[in-house]
Amino acid sequence: MEENRESSVAVRTIRGLDYVNNCNASSGSSAWIGKGLSCVCAQRRETDARISVELTPMQGECLRRLQNRIDVTYDCSKLEHQEALRALWHAAFPDVELHGLISEQWKEMGWQGKDPSTDFRGGGFISLENLIFFARTFPKSFQDLLWKRVGNRSLWEYPFAVAGVNITFMLIQMLDLQAAKPRTMMGALFLKILAEDKRAFDLLYCITFKMMDHQWLTMQASYMDFNAVMKATRRQLEREFLLEDIQRLHDMPSFRLLVR
Repeated sequence: MEENRESSVAVRTIRGLDYVNNCNASSGSSAWIGKGLSCVCAQRRETDARISVELTPMQGECLRRLQNRIDVTYDCSKLEHQEALRALWHAAFPDVELHGLISEQWKEMGWQGKDPSTDFRGGGFISLENLIFFARTFPKSFQDLLWKRVGNRSLWEYPFAVAGVNITFMLIQMLDLQAAKPRTMMGALFLKILAEDKRAFDLLYCITFKMMDHQWLTMQASYMDFNAVMKATRRQLEREFLLEDIQRLHDMPSFRLLVR
């Protein structure tokens, strides 16, 4: 499955960034989330060149808050986490009564088994928050993806919920959000946006999910192509994020794919 060559575009720069020669840095490895779905997260690319940048106090505080969210693991014994899981169900299936937090019903959303908590290992609690944000902010797009309403679909589709956890994990790795400060151009640009919009990570998640589905349809993909689709999604996300005229996430071309 061949990808189109990248077109020549004007990419943005940040003044004051000092690039560090780090061509021998380890590329890392792919992490497996769930049975059969691999997440393309830690493969080095040209946009991953190591940089040195100082954060503003606001950027530093926004990064710490986001990192605190990322550090929270899903805990099925916590009432707050149980209620969040119920909220996701009601957002996805408002007219269907949930029989329990452990139920065969969860498979209808694309979880691998009857206990969705086992699928949160890779993305943590923030991956659940991302799904809830998507469902509440862009309900039309959320439902379209959940029910695979748009396009000529494959006989073997990707599981919606597990794909969502993979997307959360991919974004955390791609933006290097667990580092003390940005070490890549993508990470530095994202923190500039995050300082202006506290919902930036959740919003970028929605854009990426819709972008992934668009790539899925364009590539006429099936279940076993999920890894290739995630790679293509990451490349497209990087191209759009680095365009010169992108000052906020709403400026990204793929933002227009989202429907409320």
